Amino acid sequence: MATNFLLDQIVKAYDIRGTVPDQFDADVAYALGVGFAQFTKTGVAIVARDMRPTGPELVAAFAQGLMEQGVDVIDIGLASTDLLYFAAGKLDAPGAMFTASHNPAQYNGIKLCLSGARPVGVDTGLAEVKDIAQKILDGNVPVKAARSGRTTERDLLSAFVDHVVSFIDPASIRPMRVVADTANGMGGLVVPAVFERLPRLELEVMYGELDGTFPNHPADPLQAANQRDLQARVASGGFDIGLAFDGDADRVFVTDELGRGLSGSTTTGILATSMLRKSPGATILHNLICSRAVPEVIREHGGVPVRTKVGHSFIKQMMAETGAVFGGEHSAHYYFKDNYRADSGLIATMLMLEEISRVGEPLSEIRRSYERYSSSGEINTQVDDPSTVIESVSKKFGSFPQDRLDGLTVDCGPWWFNLRPSNTEPLLRLNLEAPDRDECDNRVAELLAAITSV
Repeated sequence: MATNFLLDQIVKAYDIRGTVPDQFDADVAYALGVGFAQFTKTGVAIVARDMRPTGPELVAAFAQGLMEQGVDVIDIGLASTDLLYFAAGKLDAPGAMFTASHNPAQYNGIKLCLSGARPVGVDTGLAEVKDIAQKILDGNVPVKAARSGRTTERDLLSAFVDHVVSFIDPASIRPMRVVADTANGMGGLVVPAVFERLPRLELEVMYGELDGTFPNHPADPLQAANQRDLQARVASGGFDIGLAFDGDADRVFVTDELGRGLSGSTTTGILATSMLRKSPGATILHNLICSRAVPEVIREHGGVPVRTKVGHSFIKQMMAETGAVFGGEHSAHYYFKDNYRADSGLIATMLMLEEISRVGEPLSEIRRSYERYSSSGEINTQVDDPSTVIESVSKKFGSFPQDRLDGLTVDCGPWWFNLRPSNTEPLLRLNLEAPDRDECDNRVAELLAAITSV
């Protein structure tokens, strides 16, 4: 039973994630439900799950913990994470999405949010939920409320689809052929539902069956290998665009009509252009590993770029502080002020299709003005002491401007790099960008040598 394990193993910076049943079982889910109820002090909470086979049992146990604390539970059933965020915003209630996103089949987890889809991370309540749950797992029996809560089921898919489509003018979308690889994840439910509202688009879905064993390939499109089927299908089938969704369908990766993937930075730039057309002069957020091209594009289109740390809780907090209308991450999370500041791969998709329709050129042409530099992608190196390595690299590049917004960022003039420690593993994550591929490769070799020499 997972109760022998400390919750430190599964409670991460932004969510809860572990293997079932050795790290995460019904007892743990129940304890977390009690913790969430006591932390939020709410009278009603929303639960949802992805297609993993372990979801129903874990949701039921979590809901029991809520109800014993007097919380009424609204179960919206199978959902994408952005559908759960929409529900938390529309119903103004906290929510729990049972998903392990892109992780393999043996994993499950929970993404928690407050009413209005406000984030819950370690610094905004998750640590308190964990502490309460750990006491229960250690043998402290929680006091039950005088009145037990009840569970009701509610279908919000149609309302969610209305919300997603409201970000564009459907009449502006020109006829296109679209193929989406939903990787047996929740995109298989939500993507066709949205495209039904756009009759001029022809949609083909790859691996659309909801199957949490992921029989075709992992639901992690950040890994290039998991986009190969989609890119081959786009090129061979004459499609205008390809879409790759992760397991809980809150992220989308885009492929042009030639079968070439766009980086999250390129997509962020294109979406920023679209949002600035709708909201001239607006503030746009981008995380610090996005390409330099992103703030350049934002300024060129009259917007105000604001650089942020990596991670959804930081982006959402900064959106609230700055009033930003949009935020993009290189990892393909895209956030919208009018989506309760939450991320949505489907809303990003709508705006991308609208922008392609407006420009009237193939995506392979549109992307060119947004791709100005060569990047390394994220390179992970295992080290014994990440902080010592970072300080050594900082000293080596001491003659260049540096900042510590998130890890170490060094501006070396024509090229730059960021070195960040992982939140959960003894890893350093390197992102580097240079004017061309040769210099990028040479600088990466230089940095990796500096990292491994410590």
